[in-house]
Amino acid sequence: MSRVDVQGVFIGKAKDLGGGLRSAIDKERVTKRLWLWEQGLGGDEHGDPRYHGGPERALHHYPAEHYRYWRKHYRQWSWKAPAFGENISTYGLTEDQVCIGDIFRWGQAFLQVSQPRSPCYRLNNRWGIPELAQYAQESGRCGWFYRVLRPGYVSPTDPLELIQRSYPALSVAQAIQHFFHYPLERPGLQTLIDCEALSERWRELAAQRLETGVVEDWEPRLLGLPLEGMQEQQESLPA
Repeated sequence: MSRVDVQGVFIGKAKDLGGGLRSAIDKERVTKRLWLWEQGLGGDEHGDPRYHGGPERALHHYPAEHYRYWRKHYRQWSWKAPAFGENISTYGLTEDQVCIGDIFRWGQAFLQVSQPRSPCYRLNNRWGIPELAQYAQESGRCGWFYRVLRPGYVSPTDPLELIQRSYPALSVAQAIQHFFHYPLERPGLQTLIDCEALSERWRELAAQRLETGVVEDWEPRLLGLPLEGMQEQQESLPA
């Protein structure tokens, strides 16, 4: 694998979901050239910048191959990109084939794989499937994020070209296993900590688990309990 065609590029505007929640997961296909900078694609928004976007999660890539799996398990939906809120969709790149720290050229830009995606309850809300985020995490069909090493113009007609692989022993799939499937296994946690290309947040959490022997609570992320927006509203009320 050295060159893969891009099947779709998608951006979205943040919209109110009710209850004080906002999301830009419902993205739309674009066919024109866009500027890609350290915060992501021009015109793409994030509903809650505390948990979405930023330099370590500038661009979300989700393999189009996974939609066959979702169509099999949830037949009421005709799954296709960008159902998982991805920015880039391809055939020919999956979590098993991509490594943390991989550097790709896309148009004028250089991208580096920074971490797997941590599925969250906005997927559940988007599709009315309460367990979707948890199933995505358990299945390992999470996709991954890029950081932007060099900004530039990109377009759907530009292929992704792998130009450097520095951590061949840590695929995205292996990172998902270490972090989600065996979250207290010490060798796996140490592998995550030792990978300098992995996002700072994931390395910090791995180190925290290694020190405390405790896994952070995933329920708020996976189930939305308590709902972030509603909690913020309550905290802003006078005592």
